[in-house]
Amino acid sequence: MSEPAAVPGLPGWLRPVADGAAGISAGELSRFVPPPGSDARRGAVLMLFGGETREEGYLLLTERAHHMRSHPGQVSFPGGSVDGDETHVEAALREAWEETGLDPTGVHVFAELPELWLPPSNFAVTTVLGWWHEPTPVDVVDPDEVHAVIVAPIEELLDPAHRFTVRSPRGEWTTPAFMIGPDKDVVLWGFTAGIITRLFDFLGWTRQWDASEVRDVPAYMLQGVDRPLPPPRPAPET
Repeated sequence: MSEPAAVPGLPGWLRPVADGAAGISAGELSRFVPPPGSDARRGAVLMLFGGETREEGYLLLTERAHHMRSHPGQVSFPGGSVDGDETHVEAALREAWEETGLDPTGVHVFAELPELWLPPSNFAVTTVLGWWHEPTPVDVVDPDEVHAVIVAPIEELLDPAHRFTVRSPRGEWTTPAFMIGPDKDVVLWGFTAGIITRLFDFLGWTRQWDASEVRDVPAYMLQGVDRPLPPPRPAPET
């Protein structure tokens, strides 16, 4: 566990998030942690919050390109490998810039979550929490890596009407899921949906939803199937 960072001007609604990040354990976020003696590659992702109030709040997400070998078509936080002597913060901000054009000078980093493990790609991933105090336009930079950039309002993520359980493509496990995007046609599931779900649970934000409603991952969210590209996204309103 880490101490919450003192971030000047951090909106009041994000202070419990900083405290929660300092208090939550890896086991409360996922059953997957790097095993002892693991040779897992280091990775970092940016869980970027925007908005001055929770009612106006949102998260920045990316939909991965559908032809990628690793996690094709999945919605995730911006992020990737930690290069050389980079810190998790440096890697998360660099990857966000490379994927979405995010200006890192407009981000205040205020916490990190415990390291978790992605067994399919053998990544030990640290989630870096940031507040987007000065939003700037973002969009897909490299279509070979990112299919779309999505701003997901917190209130929509908390709405039980947008929540359900997803069965993995091979049917071996299930995860919490959300319908997101302007047309609510994008499924947020897997690792990223699990982090959002369990952090929101820990913070006491979650509203009762029907976890017994189980759906399959739709074909258009899987490898080899591209969705129509959304129009360019303007900077979120502050």
